[in-house]
Amino acid sequence: MTQINRRIVLASRPQGAVTPDNFKLEQAPLAELAEGQFRVRNRYLSIDPYMRGRMNDTKSYAAPQALGDVMIGAAVSEVVESKHRGFTAGDNVTGIFGWQDYATSDGVGVRKIDDALVPLTAYLGVAGMPGVTAWYGLNKIIAPRAGQTVVVSAASGAVGSVVGQLAKLAGCRAVGIAGGPEKCRYVVEAFGFDACVDYKAGNLYQDLKAATPDGVDGYFENVGGEALDATLSRMNPFGRIAVCGMIAGYDGQPVPIKQPSIILTMRLLVQGFIVTEHLDLWPEALGTLATLVAQKKLRYRESIVEGLERAPDALIGLLQGKNFGKQLVKIA
Repeated sequence: MTQINRRIVLASRPQGAVTPDNFKLEQAPLAELAEGQFRVRNRYLSIDPYMRGRMNDTKSYAAPQALGDVMIGAAVSEVVESKHRGFTAGDNVTGIFGWQDYATSDGVGVRKIDDALVPLTAYLGVAGMPGVTAWYGLNKIIAPRAGQTVVVSAASGAVGSVVGQLAKLAGCRAVGIAGGPEKCRYVVEAFGFDACVDYKAGNLYQDLKAATPDGVDGYFENVGGEALDATLSRMNPFGRIAVCGMIAGYDGQPVPIKQPSIILTMRLLVQGFIVTEHLDLWPEALGTLATLVAQKKLRYRESIVEGLERAPDALIGLLQGKNFGKQLVKIA
């Protein structure tokens, strides 16, 4: 009997904010496997901010998501059928399998994972791409030294929460920026930051100044806009800024820097990066992150919704800051 695969495709490109109408839930039959292929059943989907940029038909570091194609995204999955010598039914794997029940692969870019010490979902967050993103931006761009101050925007998110914890392990003062008292409290109490500033409180610069009495040596940028302006004003000479994301402008809003001259007067290094361009460093980063998770030295939080059909709402909520920690979709 032919198996039917449910999948969510990009139906239209957003004009401003993403809406449910930009997606379409389809059903299609699964083709027979060819030699060298295997099939997975997706168990958890990763929902990430970069997906918003892929929905636009604009020049970027990667090709735009094609209309009518399955939405891009990583997943934790189980191999259910295989004609590939390297994968066997029952293997747990992670790869770019997209928003669908089943996916077919030739093994390129797919990694086997083990949940003996690290939960499977962590391979989509703290021990996966978001964790590597945090590790790379902190260690290879900010390059913190013990005693320095590192500020992180979106500090309660999947990337920001890891940055702050790694900074603390390096002997730094870690200061987060997050939205709302609950998130800020969790950033300090659960993730171990020294302080967290609530940007929704309406006093961002003064609160950040109080939290960074010795200025800022390193800044991990996920947001842009007001958070970037406030932190620029606190940067010490020769500070380093790792630009991971600018979510404040993902829907097309202008996010100009109010005082760009600070970059010159403080002789700052401002560097954007795409973590998938540094695959040679992933094994080192993933090994370190998985070990820290297994040793309970790196904590994480997840927001999980159930049902493939809820993936669009999960992405919309993520872009609006409604998630807490890593956003996942569990497929029943």
